[in-house]
Amino acid sequence: MKTLSTCERGEKLKVVKLYADTDLKQRLISFGIMKEAIIEVLEHAPAKSTIEIKVGKMRVALRAKEAQMIEVETV
Repeated sequence: MKTLSTCERGEKLKVVKLYADTDLKQRLISFGIMKEAIIEVLEHAPAKSTIEIKVGKMRVALRAKEAQMIEVETV
């Protein structure tokens, strides 16, 4: 299983599954991060505490803990 937190800058990925609780899952879905969505990793914070991704035209910053709950596969 590959999670978003382990991906490198510039990778294009497809979301396979969200392992988050209900509240976080709803928040992620509101940003467009849902099953089958295509996302791109833009940047990692120096300590990899946050990750910036692009979903459609929107840029979203996620905590590393949240990114660990998103299973992805390379496109």
